[in-house]
Amino acid sequence: MAALGKIRSKGIILISIIGFALFAFIAEEAFRSCESARNNRRSQVGEVLGKKLNVQDFQKMMDEYSEVLKLQQGLDNLDEDQMNQVKDMVWNTYVQSQILGNEAEKLGLTVTNDELQNIINKGTNPMLLQTPFVNQETGRFDANSLKSFLAEYKKVANTNSPEARRYESIYKYWRFIEKTMRQQLLVQKYQSLLGHALLSNPVDAKMAYEAENVESKVELVSFPYSAIDDAKINVTDAEMKAKYDELSMLFDQAQETRNIKYINVPVVPSSTDRKAIDDQFVQLKAQLQESTDVADVVRKSTSLIPYNGLAVLKSAYPQEISSRLDSIAVGQTYGPVENVRDNTLNLIKLVGKQQTPDSVQYRRIQVFAQSLDEARTRADSIYNALKGGADFEALAKVYGQTGEPTWLTTAQFQNATVDADSKNMIETLYTMPLNEVRNLVFTQGNSIVQVLDRKNVVTKYQVAVIKKTIDYSPETRTQIYNKFSSFISANNNAEAIVKNAAKNGYQVLTADDVSTSQHNLLNMRSTREALKWVFDAKEGEVSQMFECGNNGDHLLLLILDKVNGVGTRALADAQVQEAVKAEVLKDKKAAQIVENLKGVNSLQAAQAKGGKLSTVEQITFAAPVFVTETGASEPALSGAVSATAKGKFSAAPVKGNGGVYLFQVTEKAKRPVEFNAKEAEASARQKLLQHAGNFMQELLLNANVKDNRYLFF
Repeated sequence: MAALGKIRSKGIILISIIGFALFAFIAEEAFRSCESARNNRRSQVGEVLGKKLNVQDFQKMMDEYSEVLKLQQGLDNLDEDQMNQVKDMVWNTYVQSQILGNEAEKLGLTVTNDELQNIINKGTNPMLLQTPFVNQETGRFDANSLKSFLAEYKKVANTNSPEARRYESIYKYWRFIEKTMRQQLLVQKYQSLLGHALLSNPVDAKMAYEAENVESKVELVSFPYSAIDDAKINVTDAEMKAKYDELSMLFDQAQETRNIKYINVPVVPSSTDRKAIDDQFVQLKAQLQESTDVADVVRKSTSLIPYNGLAVLKSAYPQEISSRLDSIAVGQTYGPVENVRDNTLNLIKLVGKQQTPDSVQYRRIQVFAQSLDEARTRADSIYNALKGGADFEALAKVYGQTGEPTWLTTAQFQNATVDADSKNMIETLYTMPLNEVRNLVFTQGNSIVQVLDRKNVVTKYQVAVIKKTIDYSPETRTQIYNKFSSFISANNNAEAIVKNAAKNGYQVLTADDVSTSQHNLLNMRSTREALKWVFDAKEGEVSQMFECGNNGDHLLLLILDKVNGVGTRALADAQVQEAVKAEVLKDKKAAQIVENLKGVNSLQAAQAKGGKLSTVEQITFAAPVFVTETGASEPALSGAVSATAKGKFSAAPVKGNGGVYLFQVTEKAKRPVEFNAKEAEASARQKLLQHAGNFMQELLLNANVKDNRYLFF
């Protein structure tokens, strides 16, 4: 009891302790929950209609499409720009498929296997012509070729042979084509459903025919808004508010964007750096002219374009080099010449020029074994058998190969890295007699080759190119870096940076509406970390210095100026203010011009008011007329002209996008196109279907799409 009394006497203290412990427990769990949510967000590439896409799934989709693109274009790897295209294609396809799938599910729309098979059997879908199953003689998709491939694929799918890997690659490509066609058909079904909700009739058809085929010629008097000084127009806050309310839907924003201020400091060569590379090129030119081993000179120069000695097409070289080749004699060296576009110095030596076939058809048997001696012995045996009259393809199949003829074109190797064995192979194929069999000895084995045909004689060039970047030295970079670092240290807030940049030799620039869908910032490479900072920062915050561009040749400092959230942007927004003010100015100028034109009822009187007279022909109701004097497209003018009879002066001034207009119709006639009610109705319906094709943009606005790709790619 004494113990119980003691506990009771400390009751308030115990309650406080327990309360604090409970709070700490709840706070810890809340922190864990928030941290978990934050980590979860960090693993999400995006969200559509509440469905989240994680980075692993997106990467798989990117890998799939990358392989498709490489197979289509015959590439081993994709560069940065191509990978950005892959990211956009995969993301846009995913968003569309999620939105459309949601709509299709509500409506019960599906694409059956029978419908897809029907498309394959017809063979007319353009995507089918991008597959390997096209008959080379007819140029048409061959469904039987596809069936044969799928049957062969099943046989080799579970083996570990090179043939199985090749079949697997083609099979994945076919599955992608099949999936894309299914998606296309679903889009067409949905669009057709919408289109059938938009009806055309004979009255519509007749009106459409008249709108397209009744042409007018006018004498036009233009009063451009630009003739009135903006400074002479007083714009009130009330007028701005009224116009904003009228146009506010134009300022709706479906995704968050951000405005930034920035300083971009390029790291450029100093005069000392430039002199050093100029002196180096004087020496390289002398070596290139005098040496009998140009390959060694190019290799030691560390040129951006390697020399392999093969004769190739002009297209193998950059434009600034290929454009010079026909003006250089064989053995002559040209340059050095600077290319401003890629910041390089270039030396060119034309080693050789020849007329030779572009394409070679050949077949081969590759010979490998446990040892090189065994491979050489086996190759000799195969070679002797072929010389004795053995069937090439039959013998190839004995060694697990097809021996089928294949074509080699110059384009296939002219931009590739070519080793000594590959060079030997290419030169042999382009020079050996037709139908002769050769036993080529390579580092890792042998190849038995036979050339069957050659086509398309073209001019080829052997060109040694020394191409080097006009680069800055480490000392120059350090000097520029240290100077900018000192400026940032001395000006550690946004106000100070903006105030003192110019006096330190820097320029503060702006970039508005930066979005998460961008692959980089300011069209500059290697800015992903800077872009991530932009969307993690708060208004007014200053970034650290980012080293961006190619190999850090730009130093970048950012200030987050404004966050433009989802929804309708306010009138206080500078960009909105600018757009609204432009419309108010246009309205007030138009009112001023119209007031000045009261009582004007002839071209002469209109000209006397300062208008510009011109003749405009072929005006129809169906298309907005472009007025050269104001530089504007004017649908309102097209409508007014179409409603005015021949010989009549305009009933009232027409307020347009670029000015106010008065006109007199001098001619009005129908084009010599006979009215066909059925064709016109079909044409009108087709236009309605085109309008229905804009459905995806409307669905997109309501899909709550969140694009977080910038966090990962």
